[in-house]
Amino acid sequence: MTKLIKSFILLLSFVLILVACGAKDIPNRKNWAVESFSYTDQNENTVTLEQLKGEVWIADFVFTNCIDVCPPMTRNMKKVQDRLKEENLDVKIVSFTVDPEFDTPQVLANYAETYKADQSSWYFLTGYTQKHIEQFALKSFKALVSKPADSDLVIHGTDFYLIDKTGTIAQYYSGLNDIPVETIIEHAKILVRE
Repeated sequence: MTKLIKSFILLLSFVLILVACGAKDIPNRKNWAVESFSYTDQNENTVTLEQLKGEVWIADFVFTNCIDVCPPMTRNMKKVQDRLKEENLDVKIVSFTVDPEFDTPQVLANYAETYKADQSSWYFLTGYTQKHIEQFALKSFKALVSKPADSDLVIHGTDFYLIDKTGTIAQYYSGLNDIPVETIIEHAKILVRE
């Protein structure tokens, strides 16, 4: 009987150690599905959700004429990209323009160059209508995008979205202030291992 109790305690200890050292998860995981898309990147290549399946990626919404929140957001995303490289994590970045009528592939290519984005893993997407991106952002990312008729500016959210290998949003983070770069990296590691 004593041997049985000792064996049980040993087994229980082993299980607890495995649980403690085992897979972590992302707190408050969102599980929002990204709807299918097929858009054009800064190099005039087609990028689809299907192509991104099997990859972990981070998304945001920006536009090149933006004079207030987009420049710091893009600089912050560049910091995230640099940290991903330091950690040797194969994570893509996808920036959806919220001003597709102005942001042609060439305009986006110039924007990417300005911010020294590693374009081998960072896609700046266009090739859709204004109405489409407004609906896509709301439906997939629960993000507001709105272009008032009398303005060149576009109202949009400033979050970064972490998407898993199935095309499901796992979490979102501030992309503008107090960027949790290390948290994003840790969560990306979890998704890469899944």
